[in-house]
Amino acid sequence: MPLIRVTATEAIADLGRFDTIIDARSEGEFAEDRLPGAVNWPSLGDAERVTIGTEYKQVSAFEAKKRGAALVARNVAGHIERHVLDKPREWTPLVYCWRGGKRSGALATVLEQIGFRVHVLEGGYRDFRRAIVAELETLPERFDWRVVCGPTGSGKSRLLAELAGQGAQVLDLEALANHRGSVLGLVPGSRQPSQKEFDSRIWDALRRLDPARPVFVESESKKVGDLRVPEALIRRMRAAPCVWLELPLAQRVALLIEDYDFFVRDNDAFCARLDALRVLRGNEVVTAWQDAARAGRTAEVVEALLVSHYDPIYLESMRRNFPSLDAPGRLSLEWDGSPAGLEAAAKRATADP
Repeated sequence: MPLIRVTATEAIADLGRFDTIIDARSEGEFAEDRLPGAVNWPSLGDAERVTIGTEYKQVSAFEAKKRGAALVARNVAGHIERHVLDKPREWTPLVYCWRGGKRSGALATVLEQIGFRVHVLEGGYRDFRRAIVAELETLPERFDWRVVCGPTGSGKSRLLAELAGQGAQVLDLEALANHRGSVLGLVPGSRQPSQKEFDSRIWDALRRLDPARPVFVESESKKVGDLRVPEALIRRMRAAPCVWLELPLAQRVALLIEDYDFFVRDNDAFCARLDALRVLRGNEVVTAWQDAARAGRTAEVVEALLVSHYDPIYLESMRRNFPSLDAPGRLSLEWDGSPAGLEAAAKRATADP
């Protein structure tokens, strides 16, 4: 059965038709970004690519190709033994590399010779990337957005989770970016995805949504941590109606201490993050906050951060970027910090026309 070549547009129109999506690039390339649901079967690993590339440039292209062929053959054999021996005849994989050339071709040819119905992505990951960048310019226009706004610590992320739990459609940008959207937003020891992977995650989430139903999203700025939100999505969010979520100050402090408990346990990490506010708040203020945190008065510091830093900046930013925030008839939700209150707020949000 001959190899079946598909374009990026054809492939992403229905990725679900493939039993396995196989990325034949190296581990490092795969880690930066990949097709949704792909598994990594490198034809050449990272170190092997460096070795062959150096030999190609410094010794001989012909010698490098021979050595590369031996490595690819060995690696493909390993993938067959580890992953393919239990596959039925009907198994249908999609194989790709960077440009849809030799690395995917070597693996795909062996699979095709076995007798599987093998698809190869023309243009490889490069064309996939181009296709999703183009789709991210148009996909956000298809949906009816509802932007969840509210002061820092009011529970916007929790409301999104509750909405999703009740069956509403949600786009959680902070979860996709692995960042909570403030100077304290990155969990210590974790990392954000690459910009390319963030784009792919957003595209993958958008393509699963139903345009006939509203989509709830939090009122993010143009960046979540170090990652840029696609411009077309930002435009649609800022033109959408807002849902305002309110929580009393004491409950906001308690919620933030619960959500950022790792900073309560690690004062040094908390104080290091506070250093980023010295330009805005001044050395004296930030040093006082750090002293209070080291003395165990974390709740006091969190309240001061909310009242003197986050609240005024957030409200100014919201009014500048989300015109519907002060529109007549804006849906306002209040809750007391309890699970029952959050459940009721989510029901009100979805009941609003």
